[in-house]
Amino acid sequence: MQHDEVIWQVINYHHCSFKAKTEKQNFCRNEYNVTGLCNRSSCPLANSRYATIKEEDGKCYLYMKTIERAHTPKNLWQKIKLKKNYAQALEQLDQHLQYWPKFLVHKNKQRLTKITQYLIRMRKLQLKAKPKLITMPARTEKREKRREAKAEVAARLDRAIEGELLKRLQSGTYGDIYNFPLKQYEKVLDQQEVEEEEEEQQEEDV
Repeated sequence: MQHDEVIWQVINYHHCSFKAKTEKQNFCRNEYNVTGLCNRSSCPLANSRYATIKEEDGKCYLYMKTIERAHTPKNLWQKIKLKKNYAQALEQLDQHLQYWPKFLVHKNKQRLTKITQYLIRMRKLQLKAKPKLITMPARTEKREKRREAKAEVAARLDRAIEGELLKRLQSGTYGDIYNFPLKQYEKVLDQQEVEEEEEEQQEEDV
């Protein structure tokens, strides 16, 4: 025969695989725990008469356990589907838990309220537009980074060549010999022409 007090003494003072100890409070990992706390009134193992609410695929179910079904663990929990309407679900709780302890009735109503609230938030979030995350293979990402680094080095080199050509052209180092890289040379000449035009305009304005 099941004796709740003996079971609680063993669980509380010895070992329980569902117990999670912290500095301030002990918590319970059992999926049927109505509060998530490890205490005498909330323990689903040490109470032969117990009720809790679980959410499965967006639907709420009331699970009830009585001493009469203790001899058949397979049929220990009676599963009752609750209606989607919050007020109607509360009426179902009042109906099924009419003669149950007030503590269990109150905690089950609290749990139903919390579950209903997060289901509403989930539906609202699903309706909102969300950015689509696309994964990039690691090899492709590394290859792109290498290409960017090479392009940056090449751009720096081109700028250095252009700067050096501009200095040498202005100082007349090579005289009339212009055997330079064609692309950089034309760019430097364009820059020089633009600078000369700006100087002429400034002189005219003066």
